[in-house]
Amino acid sequence: MSVSTLVPAAWWARLGQARRRTFLGYLFLSPWLVGLLAFTLFPILAVFGLGFMEYGIFGRPTWVGLENYRDILTNDRLFLTTLGNTLYFVALSVPLSTVIGFLLAVALNTRLIGQTLFRTAFYVPSIVPQVAAVLLFVWLFHPQIGLINFALDLLGLEGPNWLGRPQWAKPAIVIMGLWGVGGGMIIYLAGLQSIPQHLYEAAEIDGATEMRRFLMITIPLMTPTLFYNLIIGIIGSFQVFVTAYVATQGGPLNSTLFYVLYLYRYGFEEFRLGYASALAWILFLLVLALTVVVFRSSSSWVYYESGGER
Repeated sequence: MSVSTLVPAAWWARLGQARRRTFLGYLFLSPWLVGLLAFTLFPILAVFGLGFMEYGIFGRPTWVGLENYRDILTNDRLFLTTLGNTLYFVALSVPLSTVIGFLLAVALNTRLIGQTLFRTAFYVPSIVPQVAAVLLFVWLFHPQIGLINFALDLLGLEGPNWLGRPQWAKPAIVIMGLWGVGGGMIIYLAGLQSIPQHLYEAAEIDGATEMRRFLMITIPLMTPTLFYNLIIGIIGSFQVFVTAYVATQGGPLNSTLFYVLYLYRYGFEEFRLGYASALAWILFLLVLALTVVVFRSSSSWVYYESGGER
């Protein structure tokens, strides 16, 4: 299909070369732009508007102003509980997944027998359907027949009721989340392989030990990659949902009632879409604020090879 079949020939002929290129650029971008407007921007604006309404999906929305936000912040006894549970998960999951993923990448960046096999083995869990992975862990964490407690018993330790006790349920959810560190590991591997080898060679000639080269070359030049994975990890951890929904349904005693699971209950179980929309925007603002803080702090620890620190 030629351009002449899409636009009038006379109009096309009057366009200059620069405008033709601009038009063609927007033409090729149009499917993505339509998708962005219809499936991203419009839902965001719709959720923002619904946050000021009482809407039960089967009736007409009713304007209530800031009532939903007032109820969340003053009357909702579970709001702080869900927020605390989520912050607990973020505080444990993000550092652990970052450190483990990075160390795995460093180990698998060295030459060893079966390197490709090991890389594949650590990456595949990150693409396993999350529900299937959670069901597997529910069995592993079973207090009587689970392999984790069986292994602890062999060591002479008494395994806890992982998913049945409030003090153990959240750590168990964090451990489930570490199942997918292979996704971040691949990104770290790409970053490690982009570090110029001549820097290591020069440091080795100067007498730097392997640990010294790791601390003074690898880590500084990996900080942009660490920064990227940190941001993605924070945003993703605030949205933890499937593990708690499948494994514990928010229990026991609301110990794994995370924010998005709470939002889901209001939106798709109680059909209070206005209230759920207000919860969604509060979460968005919290994540945005934390992301801005991390971005502001990056000037003191993220190193860019071409431009130095910033």
